[in-house]
Amino acid sequence: MSSELMEALKQLAREKNIDEFEMLDRLEHTLAQTYRKTLDLENEARVEIDRDTGRIRVFELVPVGGTEEEPVFEERDITPSDISRFAALAAKQVITQAIREAEREQIFQEYADRIGDSITGTVQQSDSRYTLIKIREGVEALLPPTEQPPNERYDHNMRLKALIIDVRKSSGNEPSIVVSRTHPNLLKRLFELEVPEIYDGIVEIKSVAREPGIRSKVAVASREPGLDPVGACVGPKGSRVRMVVAELKGERIDVIPWSDDPATFVGNALSPAKVSTVLIDEDTHTATVIVPDDQLSLAIGKEGQNARLAAKLTGWRIDIKSMSQALESGIAVSAGSGHAAGEPIDGRCAHVSNEGIRCRNQALPGSRFCRIHAGEDMS
Repeated sequence: MSSELMEALKQLAREKNIDEFEMLDRLEHTLAQTYRKTLDLENEARVEIDRDTGRIRVFELVPVGGTEEEPVFEERDITPSDISRFAALAAKQVITQAIREAEREQIFQEYADRIGDSITGTVQQSDSRYTLIKIREGVEALLPPTEQPPNERYDHNMRLKALIIDVRKSSGNEPSIVVSRTHPNLLKRLFELEVPEIYDGIVEIKSVAREPGIRSKVAVASREPGLDPVGACVGPKGSRVRMVVAELKGERIDVIPWSDDPATFVGNALSPAKVSTVLIDEDTHTATVIVPDDQLSLAIGKEGQNARLAAKLTGWRIDIKSMSQALESGIAVSAGSGHAAGEPIDGRCAHVSNEGIRCRNQALPGSRFCRIHAGEDMS
């Protein structure tokens, strides 16, 4: 190789951010293996490339003594006359491989600190084994079947957002970025994109519970007094939450106000069902929820989904009872042993008649009952 070619190799290494010394070491090793096979040598070969002139010399390492553990070699110069032809082929192979490895390393370094971030890409390939998403030219992410909601199907060139959950060093042509469409934090990132108040930190997403592709619950709180966090997330005429729902292919989303009071938070989490009373047992970390009879099925949800998501969202075990069931159990009026009774979260009197009808009066401050039924606080 000429000095001009050496300079061209060094320039390419700098452009591709490749260690030129490592690349030349690899080229020497590749050429040594090539010449040993080509020249049918009995012994190992060593190749030396002059870093300035590009001159290549080939040596055969002939053992001349020493021990088996520490042999002594004599280097015999066996440089062939047509060395440049082999060198050009080997250099092309080594440089191509080095560039690919450097590009994979650059991708790894770029995305290694972005785990938990969302990306936008286009579907390149999708089948039962995996889905490839092109993030940009030369960068692809893998969306495994385990990270795909059951209701989603991906067409070629479809644009979608996903959450980076892993970045790993890969071999061959495998993508090094793994993304998810089922992770709860994807919902957080989508709301950050659609709700400026969340992005700016004025509104905080306190917790998320998801059954991907079907339904989710998001608890939000405001750091600014007087700002409605639910309204900020829903947006004018539901425009903001509608964008998130569209990105998640119709996944239903309940946005509820977070509260540091467990009874209030549990009651809110069972939305859209209307809750009468929530009784908290700190010892068993259980919330007993009393709802009007006509709200029982709504509170539980189809196949228990609403109650299940509320439990995930709040971290409390939730036991839901209708007014009639609570009356029969004797807990609608009295919290009973082992429970701490809070005020009705909707401010109404907790009295329930023998017919299962709840009093419509407002509860007195600090009481669960109205003025008419105040005596029941002593029962």
